[in-house]
Amino acid sequence: MSSHNNNPASANDPRQPSASKPFLAPMISPQDVPVDYSGFVAVILGVAGVMFRYKLCSWLALIFCAQSLSNMRNMENDLKQISMASMFAIMGLVTNYLGPARSASQS
Repeated sequence: MSSHNNNPASANDPRQPSASKPFLAPMISPQDVPVDYSGFVAVILGVAGVMFRYKLCSWLALIFCAQSLSNMRNMENDLKQISMASMFAIMGLVTNYLGPARSASQS
């Protein structure tokens, strides 16, 4: 078995380590940043969870908040939207699980 040090092809390697450069992401202006759809869906689901008392909407809003937080590009604007969506989601969960129980006539 041959190792990498004894391989004759490694002596003829055309790549130059001194010419390699680290990747730098291009600067994007705040107006050109693509729309954060997961943050928008999180807000919609959070509001639906609070208004209609749907537990599933509130849980999905939290999941979309986490996804939007992990893919955040514009720190200031996205953080405002994510915080609003997470507050709606948490408010929906609190009202669904800890709020007054709905009677059968209200359903």
